[in-house]
Amino acid sequence: MSSTYHLAQVNIARTKAPLDDPLMRGFVEQLDPINQLAERSPGFVWRLQTEEGDATSIQLFDDSRLIVNLSLWDSFEALKNYVYSGDHLTVLKAKKSWMEKLDTPSLALWWLPAGQLPTPAEAKAQLALLAKNGPSSTVFTFARPYPAPEAEPGAADVHSALALP
Repeated sequence: MSSTYHLAQVNIARTKAPLDDPLMRGFVEQLDPINQLAERSPGFVWRLQTEEGDATSIQLFDDSRLIVNLSLWDSFEALKNYVYSGDHLTVLKAKKSWMEKLDTPSLALWWLPAGQLPTPAEAKAQLALLAKNGPSSTVFTFARPYPAPEAEPGAADVHSALALP
């Protein structure tokens, strides 16, 4: 049975310098390979990107050094496997070289009906909701995950109820 929900994720980071600064070279050089790795990873559905192939020029916040990554995965496990293994984990461990520590949540996860894409405005709102209320079934983190609505006890199986394939 295919999932009727996908996992949206947004993460933000404040660069230590503008992306064209030599300090940021190592990070910038990793963008294409890491984005391509994501796209080849099991469970990857979609990611926000411009014609340049990444989302670094998308300004979600007033701070021009605050960059955003927004993607969609078919399961929590698929995203977790991508984030915490292989080349992505290597880059993640080097994050302090290029990024400043934020005093607000930098990652938010939430479930969306399959076929629906997260928007940048929705991602910004989910980060704000997480900062205000903490993790919940509406928006959560890797440390405090919540199951997809279909997996919650008592949740209706729409496909069975409507006799859909």
